[in-house]
Amino acid sequence: MAGPMEGIRVVELGVWVAGPAAGGILGDWGAEIIKIEPPTGDPARTFQRMLGGDMPNNPPFELDNRNKKSVVLDLSTPEGMDVALQLIDSADVFVTNLRAGALARLGLGHEELLKRNPRLIYGGISGYGTEGDDVDRPAYDVAAFWARSGIAHLLTPEGSDPPFQRGGMGDHGTGLAAAAAISAALFSREKTGEGQYVSTSLYRQGAYTIGFDMNIALLWGMTLAVGNRESMGNPAMNNYVTGDGKRFWIVGLEILRHWPPLCRVVGHPEWIDDERFGTPRGRAQNAAELISLLDAEFAKKTMDEWKEIFSTEPDFFWAPINSIDDILVDPQSEHAGLFTDVPDGVGTTRMVATPCDFSGTPWEQRSTAPDLGEHSVEVLESLGLSGDDIAALQHNGVTN
Repeated sequence: MAGPMEGIRVVELGVWVAGPAAGGILGDWGAEIIKIEPPTGDPARTFQRMLGGDMPNNPPFELDNRNKKSVVLDLSTPEGMDVALQLIDSADVFVTNLRAGALARLGLGHEELLKRNPRLIYGGISGYGTEGDDVDRPAYDVAAFWARSGIAHLLTPEGSDPPFQRGGMGDHGTGLAAAAAISAALFSREKTGEGQYVSTSLYRQGAYTIGFDMNIALLWGMTLAVGNRESMGNPAMNNYVTGDGKRFWIVGLEILRHWPPLCRVVGHPEWIDDERFGTPRGRAQNAAELISLLDAEFAKKTMDEWKEIFSTEPDFFWAPINSIDDILVDPQSEHAGLFTDVPDGVGTTRMVATPCDFSGTPWEQRSTAPDLGEHSVEVLESLGLSGDDIAALQHNGVTN
């Protein structure tokens, strides 16, 4: 078996990242993904030119579009729309992140499609939700997930500029949420026989991502301050630098449990009961002094030396602050399944894996991302179109 979604047909009408990410996750899990693209292609295909110039492949596009079949259809034509509707009628799932207005103009809103196919699971991904003045407002994840949801503000120290988000951060989390909702709706269909519309948005995913802070604001009316390394109220929840310039994070969240191991690893067991540092209140009041002392101690040894010392204390929790290069050579990355090998027609291409495994229905990769329209003829033939029918569509520019 090639994953828990084997036998599920998904038609994806997605652009850039969030919609294709949802389809890509379901594809990793074994679903058949038919990706409808316009004659110009999913604009995410331009990442290759935008990021790498003449680089030989397109890493962001590959991540979200492996295991898919690409079908070119010009949906502005009646013929193209007719074929698209036939495909959707044959599907278990339709997933899209086009704006609601565009979908309505095309006749691909959820109400219309569920009337045609009552067993369909319609997965809609938007910027700002399905109601309100901003329902059709354009949104990339930098806007809706990162900026408007409060994430960028919460990560900005007073007087500083907001940090920049990494590519696709909000899109991939939202795609995962959409895949989960679609999976739940498929489970519900097994019991009821009925499909349904499920939705999520970049804005909502952003709020959930900072749900810790958001719920404090809702229930207590408070906002926690942005952490400052030099004055952290709990110095055992802070980052430090070793003598060879490597940075790591101590995770002493349980202030009573994790304080003594920290004192012992730095060779100062007397700090456990020191009048300045022996209580949580004392450590908070004298945080700057304690952090300065810890800085001095951690600078005395290399990261490798500290690793050995840290390993002597089971209740000392920490992690290195890894670069991408560090992660690529970290043995635990393999054990944790961070990477996956995707057949590419010659051998395999190593990529980032989607973050779930299934012991009873393990998934396996099938192919790298398709060329634009690579499967147009194959998929159209599967709908019963003849060679003459397909040739006519090609001649009229409806497909490639």
